[in-house]
Amino acid sequence: MSTTTTTTETRNAPITADNILRLFPDIDTSGEALEGHDEEQIRLMDEVCIVLDENDLPIGTASKKLCHLMTNIDKGLLHRAFSVFLFNDKNELLLQQRASEKITFPDMWTNTCCSHPLHVANETGSTLPDAVLGVKHAAQRKLDQELGIKKEQVPLEDFHFLTRIHYKAPSNGQWGEHEIDYILFIKANVDVDPNPNEVRDTQYVSADRLKEMFKNPSLKFTPWFKLICNSMLFDWWQHLDSGLEKYMNEQEIRRM
Repeated sequence: MSTTTTTTETRNAPITADNILRLFPDIDTSGEALEGHDEEQIRLMDEVCIVLDENDLPIGTASKKLCHLMTNIDKGLLHRAFSVFLFNDKNELLLQQRASEKITFPDMWTNTCCSHPLHVANETGSTLPDAVLGVKHAAQRKLDQELGIKKEQVPLEDFHFLTRIHYKAPSNGQWGEHEIDYILFIKANVDVDPNPNEVRDTQYVSADRLKEMFKNPSLKFTPWFKLICNSMLFDWWQHLDSGLEKYMNEQEIRRM
């Protein structure tokens, strides 16, 4: 996996798009890959993500589009993300099926909400505690934007940070993911009003029901969700009401 080494100069440099062009001078900035896609999803590709070194230290910013082009991912471009796992009072996990309009991983089933903290005041952070707080703010924003879940139903203090995973996965020939993904658990009974441009379907599932879904070849799942499920999720799930603390606030990044 290609990586970028952080020097003292890089750590002290302003977190800007110009810094990314200095670190990745041959980055692909063309817009051709967006042609023919949904207008709202194209607009969202202008959102500014936090670009990282392999140790999760911010080294610059780049648009969502630049961060998700495989040509740039193959040059080492890495960004920060989060994955929310929301459970109801029956300990059922809320899944979403991504909308057909999505540019990356359309129509695939995944965890409750997967997205990115942006380069805005309350979503950034260089230390782990600051970064965790930033992704919690971002999680509130995206749960509302994708699923209509209001932040009052998912207060910051109810999110539990478990760990970070570093993974790379292609979506199709042009697009993919290369992320350090913060895993957040929350238990809450919420009102769901999905945004059809983001979410095609939702359902609550038990652990056994999810395992059955994995056996169905007609159902497709996002790669990060499968990674988390195959390695950690079901163990965490068993300890949702008792013993989850031993899995929380992991300091090391899991390389997957």
